[in-house]
Amino acid sequence: MLIDHTGKIVVVSGGGRGIGRSIVDRFVAEGSRVVALDLAFEADAADHDQLVCDVTDPESVRQAVAAIVERHSRIDVLINNAGINVEGKVEDLDWARFRSCLDVNVGGVFLLSQAVIPIMKSQHSGRIINAASFAAIVPSIGSAAYSASKAAVVQFTRVLAGELGPWNITVNAYAPGMVPTAMNGFAEMPQAAQDRLLDTLSLRRWESADDVADLLVFLAGDQAGYITGTLVDVSGGKLATQIPSRAYGS
Repeated sequence: MLIDHTGKIVVVSGGGRGIGRSIVDRFVAEGSRVVALDLAFEADAADHDQLVCDVTDPESVRQAVAAIVERHSRIDVLINNAGINVEGKVEDLDWARFRSCLDVNVGGVFLLSQAVIPIMKSQHSGRIINAASFAAIVPSIGSAAYSASKAAVVQFTRVLAGELGPWNITVNAYAPGMVPTAMNGFAEMPQAAQDRLLDTLSLRRWESADDVADLLVFLAGDQAGYITGTLVDVSGGKLATQIPSRAYGS
């Protein structure tokens, strides 16, 4: 099966670093014309367009999307990857921090999706792919803000898929599990702490950004044209069984 993304205009929010940058690089390698959106970018030689954009600011989003359309005339794929993590038990959680998590993780998805809808409708085609999280499936203690935001993304995705179906636009969400990043510090934890986390996985290894990108390349392709309104779990079978580590003899 050949998934051909040659020449497609792919927009990735939070594309300046971390998983977002890996997604950008992957779609560039697939032949797409990629536009990365972020608050700031590293000073490297980019092989893709970069636009400064605050996904929580309606005017910033409007200007970014207008600039993309002016340059490329269309938008084929929107990947709403931008997100932040706010931790803290509900009793101790500051309202401003809780709100900031929802503003970025849910508000950013809303504003960018809303901005590209008229463009995709005019094309009678498009893919919107939203970053959820395994936390939307099974939350953890201290993750009220993050888990609530990602659960909201899942339901938003389902509603939007229903609204845009008549225009041949699909909308899906994906739920990564544990990708070591600077934000979560998984790979820097003591080995015993790493082992406790890895023991929850059916595929007992840290997830890579490429594991996520593999799924997104498929969901953005023509072969996924009949998949919409769903959440795809790409967590390595996290908690698929009660004690997956038993299969590894631990």
